[in-house]
Amino acid sequence: MLLELRLENYAIIDKLAVEFGPGLNLLTGETGAGKSILIDALALLMGDKASPEVIRAGANRAIVSAVFELQARCKKAVTQILEQNGVDADEGNLIIRREIAAGGKGRIFINNQPGTLAVLKQLAPLLATIHAQNESILSFDAAARLELLDRFTGTDLVPLAESFSRWKDVRSKIDELERDEQDRLRLVDLWTYQQKEIEAAKPQAGEDERLEAEKRILANAERIFNSAMNAFDLLYEGDRSTSSTLRAAGKAIEDLARYEAKFQEAVAAIETARISVEEVSATLRDYAGRIHASPQHLAAVEERLAALDRLKRKYGPNLSDVIAFGAEVGRKIVEVENKQDILRHLRRELEQAAQTYLEVAAAVSRKRHQSACKLEKLVEAELSELAMQASFRIELSSHQQEGHWTSLGFDQLVYVIASNPGEPLRRLEQIASGGELSRVILALKAVVEAGVSQAGRKASHERTLIFDEIDNGIAGRAAEAVGKKLKALSRVNQVLCVTHLPQIATFADCHYLIQKKETGGRTTITIRLIRGEERTEEVARMLSGARLTETSRKHAEQMLKANA
Repeated sequence: MLLELRLENYAIIDKLAVEFGPGLNLLTGETGAGKSILIDALALLMGDKASPEVIRAGANRAIVSAVFELQARCKKAVTQILEQNGVDADEGNLIIRREIAAGGKGRIFINNQPGTLAVLKQLAPLLATIHAQNESILSFDAAARLELLDRFTGTDLVPLAESFSRWKDVRSKIDELERDEQDRLRLVDLWTYQQKEIEAAKPQAGEDERLEAEKRILANAERIFNSAMNAFDLLYEGDRSTSSTLRAAGKAIEDLARYEAKFQEAVAAIETARISVEEVSATLRDYAGRIHASPQHLAAVEERLAALDRLKRKYGPNLSDVIAFGAEVGRKIVEVENKQDILRHLRRELEQAAQTYLEVAAAVSRKRHQSACKLEKLVEAELSELAMQASFRIELSSHQQEGHWTSLGFDQLVYVIASNPGEPLRRLEQIASGGELSRVILALKAVVEAGVSQAGRKASHERTLIFDEIDNGIAGRAAEAVGKKLKALSRVNQVLCVTHLPQIATFADCHYLIQKKETGGRTTITIRLIRGEERTEEVARMLSGARLTETSRKHAEQMLKANA
């Protein structure tokens, strides 16, 4: 869920910060107030191409940032993407910031750490779906099209993904063993050399750390011996040692205790201290006795450490990695030496894995074909309510050849539509009107979520859905139908929508007013959350235009009460 959006020196915006809430967030304002600028800014955070032209005149850079609250559904996937790209994950939120520089170069930060455009594009499908004028951003690729149908049918894709993964793993092992003979022999020679080098060194886990400690002692043997013996003399051996001083003090206090009983405890304390000093002294003496300055042994330790360092530089950052590398190389050599036996076994495994995958994928495919016709009819009915006399079809093709296998099955799905009677069917993403496209997406998602609800399946909050120009070319009852669909969709998703129609605006959970103002000779945009009387005034303005009337105010009040 999008919690906050901040813009600085973006387009005509100086500085702007807006907090969004759950449910249906509607943005209204007069024509030309800059409502779509916010949508364009969000598209940048989802990986859209940046241009220096968005930088406010007179500024060196523009900054766009957002805070997303991670829902349980996507938190694990987001964390995995971040970890794979060396970015630390936050407990509950994701912070994305993008800077666009005047020179054309920009920077990306994720959780205040440097990021890349590729990472943004990986994260985007988990965070937001933007349906804007003339484009559908980050949500209508092949996987997303199948996802909608599978969600409608309630298909569990986990067994399919697991069976595909198993088949792919076995296929990869076979491919590795069936490399070109020359490459195979060259690899065997390399692996054999690496294995012998590691085995000859006989590294042990933690050996380098132990030798480093031994090296420090050997290199400083004289100083360590002198320090230990000096401490021993001061504590025990010297003429005025601590031990003899404590012994003399103990006798004096013991004599005093004969006359004053309260000093009995002091006698015991002095004796305890003396015993502790003598124990430490004995430890120091024994330790010093084991210190031997041996240049030869020091040289041997340094030579061994150098050998281990060479192994670590070649095969791993630490000795455990080196040992693991040696074991893996040994396994590969055995596999190659027993190539034919292993290949026969793997081919049997591959045949079984392929059969399992085909059975699971075929079951998923049958379910998709059975549900596609039902979804077509429901979407057409929804589009009719949204003032679109459109023909909607789902073209679902199945290809059982291996080259078409994926973790989502072997089906390929395309949504096609004729938005007006008599027009040919075209792919949904090729629709020219952004408003029509947004309404089709709205109809699809509304039908899918209604099916989920009727089936009693869990409808958890998904990504943030953003609609721009969804009310293009509609009014009256159709506009009210759009508002109801948005409201229903917002029960299981956070929805952001730019609208010009009061019929839609009255359904908002959070209503934001966008205004263009002139300050100090510069034009800028402001946005604020409106409630109560101010919201009534805005709906009345949308009804009657700039000149408000008492009739429009009363009508606005009635609409707000009816759709609350």
